[in-house]
Amino acid sequence: MEKIYTKNAPDAIGPYSQAIKVDGFVFTSGQIAINPATGDVEATTIEAQTEQICENLKNILEAADTSLDKTVKTVCFLADMNDFAAFNAVYGKYFTSKPARSCVAVKTLPKNVLAEVEVIARI
Repeated sequence: MEKIYTKNAPDAIGPYSQAIKVDGFVFTSGQIAINPATGDVEATTIEAQTEQICENLKNILEAADTSLDKTVKTVCFLADMNDFAAFNAVYGKYFTSKPARSCVAVKTLPKNVLAEVEVIARI
């Protein structure tokens, strides 16, 4: 197993890695809309938060020598399912290969963000 780290994505806010590379795959930890430059959640809309999440995931996958196009599965968490359409509009710009996906509503997310996404990608 190889731990993946990039300064172009937020540092882990707990005892975990940004991602792990193993057996030809990369498994990212769930990413929220933290701006890696400031360490803060700056975006307030679902669209802006989803953009930041996808940029963070793109940067982590690039650090692991892969890309969003090689994503095989995502798991998405939304604080409010009423945001689904707006989330989807931004998500679809990044995940053009249309990987398998689960999307569920949750009661609360870290730092009270609106969404969180994790990825499994091929190397």
